[in-house]
Amino acid sequence: MLSLLYQEGPSTKGIFRRSGSAKTFKELKEKLDSGAEVDLARESIFVTASLFKDFLRNIPDSILSSQLCDKWVSVLDQGNNEEKIKSIQRLIEHLPRANVVLLRYIFGVLHGIEMRSEENQMNAFNLAVCIAPSLLWPPVSSTPDIESEFIKKISSLVQFLIENCCRIFGDEITSLFGEI
Repeated sequence: MLSLLYQEGPSTKGIFRRSGSAKTFKELKEKLDSGAEVDLARESIFVTASLFKDFLRNIPDSILSSQLCDKWVSVLDQGNNEEKIKSIQRLIEHLPRANVVLLRYIFGVLHGIEMRSEENQMNAFNLAVCIAPSLLWPPVSSTPDIESEFIKKISSLVQFLIENCCRIFGDEITSLFGEI
């Protein structure tokens, strides 16, 4: 999924914003969940993006770890960008290795899409609004007002992560997929 999103996302207007066919999504999700072979390259990139967001939402405790939720939310309240980046890097060290590896690839894809935002209309802000709710959620449910405020904060955090991903994850993030 990430490879396809890396290849097609930068040239796809509204990637992660538009959803594909609900019927196709449901059929493919059932196949994937049952372990069947699926050729996503033959499907709409919007269905693939929807499947990927669904995959992220189904990671137990979220990819950024709901246990660290308060710390993630407070990162942007810290001093200058350098201090924010160092705080983010310290938080990343508390995540399981598999989560860190996946995050690097996710932000490699998001960075590639954002670099061509004039073409695809998905700048860091737009990408963050679409993907942030799939990356982190609070450990306990709350009122709609509190959840709305939380999503705004997490979206701002994800926007910061996209805009500073090379400084956070290293410059090699731009070449994780090699020459596809």
